[in-house]
Amino acid sequence: MANGVAGWLRKRAVLGVLIAGAVSACSSVSNNPLTVFADPGKYQYFSCEQIVANRNVWSAKEQELKMLMDKADQGAGGAVVNVLAYKADYVAASEELKVLDVAARAKNCENPANWRSNSAVQ
Repeated sequence: MANGVAGWLRKRAVLGVLIAGAVSACSSVSNNPLTVFADPGKYQYFSCEQIVANRNVWSAKEQELKMLMDKADQGAGGAVVNVLAYKADYVAASEELKVLDVAARAKNCENPANWRSNSAVQ
């Protein structure tokens, strides 16, 4: 009886992994970037002006965290400090910027100079 239950649980676990993989594959086909901390649809209803304002805030936050991480790297145990204190916030800021860029492109907002490298050459 134990073998039957264990086999059934194993099949159920494999099925769950396959379903999760299929669902995640479908979600990555869209224009939304894969993010852990940022909600891909967060800026869907924002105007271009709101997107630019939020992008400026998150860009400044990302630069500040990068500066703090670089400074911590110079000291003893800097890598540990980076991981514990700054890395999650830095990744969150980077992901917010990705989501903002996708939202700006979807709305055909006027692109700042640093977005031009992402446009097609004609």
